[in-house]
Amino acid sequence: MANNSGNTILALLTGAAIGAGVGILFAPDKGSKTRVKIKDGYKDVEKDLLKKYDKLSEEVKSKLSHTKVDLEGSYEDLLSNMSYKTEDVISFLEIKLSELKDKNAKFQK
Repeated sequence: MANNSGNTILALLTGAAIGAGVGILFAPDKGSKTRVKIKDGYKDVEKDLLKKYDKLSEEVKSKLSHTKVDLEGSYEDLLSNMSYKTEDVISFLEIKLSELKDKNAKFQK
């Protein structure tokens, strides 16, 4: 299966190279004009890719910023909940300690 994929890719690349060569040979413009067109085409593609990269970069930064804010909020909520739970546990332990002191006092009489 891998050999078939390799052969297919090789055939595609060979066909593309032959097509490019034939296209250049039968081009209606001089070679210098064709080179300028190719150069301009590359510049256009480069500008387009840079714009897309900048846009993607801004989107990622924005999403990460929102995620950071959400995470910080969740962390604060967690700490607050833990604080309340800790107070509940301390209150429970204080009640149990008081009950144990009362029982201990009865035994000491």
